[in-house]
Amino acid sequence: MIILGLTGSIGMGKSTTAKMFAEAGVPVHDSDETVHRLYAGKAVPLVEAAFPGTTTSGSVDRTLLARYVLGDAAELKKLESIVHPLVRAEADAFLARSAAAGGPIAVLDIPLLFETGGRDRVDKVVVVTAPAEIQRARVLARPGMTEEKLASILAKQVPDADKRKLADFVIDTGKGLDAARASVKAIIAELTGDKAGSASG
Repeated sequence: MIILGLTGSIGMGKSTTAKMFAEAGVPVHDSDETVHRLYAGKAVPLVEAAFPGTTTSGSVDRTLLARYVLGDAAELKKLESIVHPLVRAEADAFLARSAAAGGPIAVLDIPLLFETGGRDRVDKVVVVTAPAEIQRARVLARPGMTEEKLASILAKQVPDADKRKLADFVIDTGKGLDAARASVKAIIAELTGDKAGSASG
């Protein structure tokens, strides 16, 4: 089974592309979704112990947690040391299930794949990209997003140009959904050796 790492900077269309892989029958593990689930489950007592007063009604309150970790590298590292191993364990269980099911490919959707040293966990990397002005427009349309927040997020991410150089495959979502979907199908076809499959859809 080929483990495909899916990544891309904020606003590049990674979540939409992940759905396209899922629609094409490829199992996808979503790191962000896993964190949301952990923040309502396994991670709650651990986060509360490390950051008292950040959980309410049995869930981690991201707003309260942000007061601890925003702009504090040491506190953020402490949080990551709790969350990353839990996400990793969930991803490993997902890969074991996918391998047992006999599928040719499984996708790990990892937003910070290069930033967190995740390259060694996957066989191939797909980087989702889009022109900078499209990325900016998408992100600034999100509730509560500001130019300052966007600049701060981008400063922590490996630049898009560098990600594209490190990628095995690049999907440009700036060209529209149909073009992105065609790229997804072409990648699946190349990895499975099913050239006919890509033509038939």
